Amino acid sequence: MLHLVTRLARMMALMGGLVLTALVGLTCLSVLGRGLDRLGHAEGLMGFAPGLAAFLTGFGPVRGDYELVEAGIAFAVFAFLPICQLSAGHASVDLFTGMMSDRVNRFLIAFWEVVLAVVIVVIGWRLFMGFIEKIDNGQTTFLLQFPVWWAYGASFVAAAVAGLVGIYCALARVVEGLTGRSYLPDDGRAEH
Repeated sequence: MLHLVTRLARMMALMGGLVLTALVGLTCLSVLGRGLDRLGHAEGLMGFAPGLAAFLTGFGPVRGDYELVEAGIAFAVFAFLPICQLSAGHASVDLFTGMMSDRVNRFLIAFWEVVLAVVIVVIGWRLFMGFIEKIDNGQTTFLLQFPVWWAYGASFVAAAVAGLVGIYCALARVVEGLTGRSYLPDDGRAEH
């Protein structure tokens, strides 16, 4: 089961990475287009090289870049959650736990894994409800006019995978807490 969960988490992380890389490229193109447009409108360039200035004013930001980044980032965040959950990569503050026994630490790790799994499942449920609502009301984005439910649907799929991985990790940590044996790739402590 761990092998399947790990493959699923890695697949989501790869998809999130591809989307994030595309968003970085989109943002760079948009910033470059804005910069070239501003340069084309510069008074000095308009007087010195009006042809070049006219050419540069043909550039501009990517239409709807904010809408695409907003939708893509939401998906990417949920796409990275499973691998972070599986590898216990979430930030933790270990002020007092260093002084506690391994048994108490295993209990605390299991407790917080269960809490996080519940939170991820609740967020996924609310995303699904938003997804259904956006399909029903036909809401679209302002500039590109693409249906808002697309972003909700993609984020819901990623959140559903994160929820499944979260539940698996919570169950594994509870079993680890009860038996003292390790079932996940590490001891459940992130080094930050």
